[in-house]
Amino acid sequence: MTIQPHRAGRVSAPAGSVEFDADVLVLGGGPAGTWAAVSAAERGVRVVLADKGFCGTSGATAAAGTGVWYVDPDPALREAAMADRERLGGYLQDRRWMARVLDRTYEQSNRLAGWGYPYPTDDHGKAQRNSLQGPEYMRLMRKRTKQAGVTILDHSPALELLVDDDGAVAGASGVRRQKHDRWTVRAKAVVIATGGCAFLSKTLGSNVLTGDGYLMAAELGAEFTSMEFSNPYAISPAFGSVTKTLFYGWATFTYADGSVVPGAASKGGRSAIARALLQGPVYARLDKADNDVQRHMRVSQPNFFLPFDRTGIDPFKDRFPVTLRLEGTVRGTGGLRIVDDTCATSVPGLYAAGDAATRELICGGFTGGGSHNAAWAMSSGTWAGQGAADYARQFGTIAGRRLSSAGTIAFRNRSRRAFEPAALAKTVQDEVVPYELNYFREASRLHGALARLDAAWLDISEADAANSSDVLRAREGAAMLATARWMYRSALARQESRGMHRRDDYPGQDDRQRHYLTTGGLDDVWTSIRPYAEAVYAEAAE
Repeated sequence: MTIQPHRAGRVSAPAGSVEFDADVLVLGGGPAGTWAAVSAAERGVRVVLADKGFCGTSGATAAAGTGVWYVDPDPALREAAMADRERLGGYLQDRRWMARVLDRTYEQSNRLAGWGYPYPTDDHGKAQRNSLQGPEYMRLMRKRTKQAGVTILDHSPALELLVDDDGAVAGASGVRRQKHDRWTVRAKAVVIATGGCAFLSKTLGSNVLTGDGYLMAAELGAEFTSMEFSNPYAISPAFGSVTKTLFYGWATFTYADGSVVPGAASKGGRSAIARALLQGPVYARLDKADNDVQRHMRVSQPNFFLPFDRTGIDPFKDRFPVTLRLEGTVRGTGGLRIVDDTCATSVPGLYAAGDAATRELICGGFTGGGSHNAAWAMSSGTWAGQGAADYARQFGTIAGRRLSSAGTIAFRNRSRRAFEPAALAKTVQDEVVPYELNYFREASRLHGALARLDAAWLDISEADAANSSDVLRAREGAAMLATARWMYRSALARQESRGMHRRDDYPGQDDRQRHYLTTGGLDDVWTSIRPYAEAVYAEAAE
């Protein structure tokens, strides 16, 4: 069975809802979304930004600090910065894109300073622009977004995209959670900046990151890439949600009896922690941090210590239980495939930025912490906003444009079986959270998980439309399910271990597989091989 978008001719919002006409609609109000909105508005177009939460406080960045891939424009420093991560990423990065991101991140970080962001200085008075405090950063970005004339819809998650008769994106519609009604924005271009998918794994700030933009884009036929690189797990206290893995570089990891876990470490030893957790509890103590380091930790990441302070635990002296929390495509590199320098997707008028877009071009198959992701959010947000604005200005009027709703799952009456969002979310988590399925991948286990996920997709495809109180959760569950299926299909297709993708049955890296994997589809998920980017440029040059 193939699901078709429901067609309704000229789309107008339900009675009592709000309607907007815009040139550019940005979905998502994190760093990528706000940079996209500001950049589009600076091109002189009308911009609406719709955020699932409150723009400036929701999402992964607003909840904590983040490093930034900020490197002074010294050729030797830039070369070292690019070379440093190539091995970790499996040599899938594209130097041209890396250079572009370094240039744009340098420019935009300096703009932040001009806007008043309080960068600290070193002992010589030089501003340190390689990190950002999330709350201050996002508070400033909300301010600049409003000053740019952007209309912000807070607590207004998008549910579906709109499309015209030519297959181009034409806006979106969603719900206003605090007003209990709907919104519709008709737009000439749309930027998907809705973040990645963390599968409701309880990582800090990720409760709104359920892959919503992926599902909406896929309903228009958008393609995805590097989805096999989507299984990062971050260290966290078992009783908390903060996943600042950097601090665990000063930790000793032990079993319940106090003996050291062999090979356990925050870098290069997380698999040892995962295997130990399969056998029983694992504990950590930050006993390698001296007094100066301890003071720096508390100043740089105060929220890291909140769960410890609340429970009376001194993490530098006391052992505490840890776990690994799945961060999915939030710290993975998979996402919507971008097809040109403006961060356009394979759907006309649709652009992608931040964690919603692939980061393969600058990270290959591994990202790690926020540094490269933060730089990518700044850069891709800027390019997507500018690209969407330029597309909109060339589009002409939207008057008389015949639009259709593209949403499928949770919108169609199929049977008498009710849609059960909570059960769906648990079904997906049961297949993607376990280390033995997702962290340590192997063909027979992947096939088994996919069979169960495919059966779940068929089930929700035949379910009734969700009621108004459940439709958001239903769409979130469907987005997580679709993401999991793209992940595992791609993981099966890459028969090697590269970057963060580990195959127990293919433990080595295979030079013959130095390529990208594209995926897509909802009812029928497909994968295909795409040449490594720099090889394509070399052929073009010849």
